[in-house]
Amino acid sequence: MSTANTTYEYKAIHSIFLSGGLKCAGTLYLPIGVNNPAVILLAHGFAGIRNFRLNAFAERFAEAGVAAFFFDYRNFGDSEGEPRHWVDPKRHQEDYYEALKHVKSMPEVDANRVILWGSSLSGGHVLTIAGKQPSIAAVIAQVPHVSGIPTMLAMKPSDLLTAIGAALRDILGNAFFKSHYYSPVIGKPGKFAAMNSEGSWEGFLQLVPKDSQWENKVLARTFLKIPMYSPSHSVHRIQVPSLVIAGSKDTVTPAATTKRAATKIKDVEFHMLDSTHFEPYTGECFEENISIQIEFLKRHGFCPQM
Repeated sequence: MSTANTTYEYKAIHSIFLSGGLKCAGTLYLPIGVNNPAVILLAHGFAGIRNFRLNAFAERFAEAGVAAFFFDYRNFGDSEGEPRHWVDPKRHQEDYYEALKHVKSMPEVDANRVILWGSSLSGGHVLTIAGKQPSIAAVIAQVPHVSGIPTMLAMKPSDLLTAIGAALRDILGNAFFKSHYYSPVIGKPGKFAAMNSEGSWEGFLQLVPKDSQWENKVLARTFLKIPMYSPSHSVHRIQVPSLVIAGSKDTVTPAATTKRAATKIKDVEFHMLDSTHFEPYTGECFEENISIQIEFLKRHGFCPQM
């Protein structure tokens, strides 16, 4: 363990924590041979679950000597909760807070060096939480959702009306008949879905394992939540080192909006990838993306000193 390019082996520790009285499933990748390592806390973006490439990021962090705990939100993946497929920024942030408490209680990691990691919608979650939680050591946000207004304005008027109608159908159905109404998470251009811009269908499906039981649906009530969710309003409160990564060809979370939000953070590194919204998860773009993130961790002393 004496060179700058040391790659650590790691072990996986499956773990459960409670959020809202429900069991949430998580996995800790713990680097072997590192005493009291820093730990990164990861959860997915819009309607994603933890085996949608979060394990790939966690693996590379662990190989660099930083522990990584990645988890499923309530109502998703291996976590409990009904109805399923419920995307709600407030609930997601509650899950992050409970996961944070859980990670800090783990004897295997350094409770004083917890880094929040998020992507897309969860990128907005970690930026919001970092501005409120002084015990966080750093934050990494890739292609983050920072403002609901551009998201809403990017929708076609017909899609916007469909989204509002679907949301009302879900909310009223739940209130009066205890029923739920779902809409597609992804769709090809011209087909209604939460994400139907060019490349969204193919990009998202690249993250889904072939044997996955994931369903392409989300509770439609989320369409009234996301437009009102703008983490950019609170990023100026972040006082810890922050890494923000945008994609120059991103049609889901526009790069220009992300860059404007990043300039409000006191101690920030901003990187622009030549990518779409989904390319940073896979292939050559993933390699460039993860290298940027690990170099950030090294510069701020989170990786083991050789």
